[in-house]
Amino acid sequence: MKSLCSLSLVSALLFSGSALAVTNVAGIQLPGSVMMQDSQLALNGAGVRSKFFMDLYVGSLYLPKSAHTLEQVLAQPSSMVRLNITSGLITAEKMQDAINEGFDLATDGDISPIKAQIDTFMAMFAEPIKEGDQFSFLTSEGSVTSYKNGKLLSTIDGEAFRLALLKIWLGDEPAQDSLKEAMLGE
Repeated sequence: MKSLCSLSLVSALLFSGSALAVTNVAGIQLPGSVMMQDSQLALNGAGVRSKFFMDLYVGSLYLPKSAHTLEQVLAQPSSMVRLNITSGLITAEKMQDAINEGFDLATDGDISPIKAQIDTFMAMFAEPIKEGDQFSFLTSEGSVTSYKNGKLLSTIDGEAFRLALLKIWLGDEPAQDSLKEAMLGE
């Protein structure tokens, strides 16, 4: 809990003008701000996704301005969720299973309206995943652009898809409550 408070303080300081600051979360260096497709985004918050006492990845949220709720995130012109893989135990298959479960929870069990977009999105997890890989999901109203290790993988259109993707980490049934709180700077 102490580290979450420290991270929230760091996030608050980042938004007060220190965009060059770097935050360390579980050994991952997170820049205070990033430039993505002509959008300057600042670190809103970051935390660790763990399972069975093992750290799997660092999830971070970048926004044009600070937000503490999903609604505030969605109201912004762009956002970016970034996953830095910290465990060699994550495989492509395990990531696909976790993301599929996240979409199922985010859509209250009805993925049918966005099934085609999910299938396209899941293809980016077909290649092997290794410790040190980084996935970035840049969202704007109606689209999600995905990168792996800085390489453009796909752009998927659809507001319902964008909302479901963000709900995986920031919705009512997130991947992990403490990660959601950390990403929203709570």
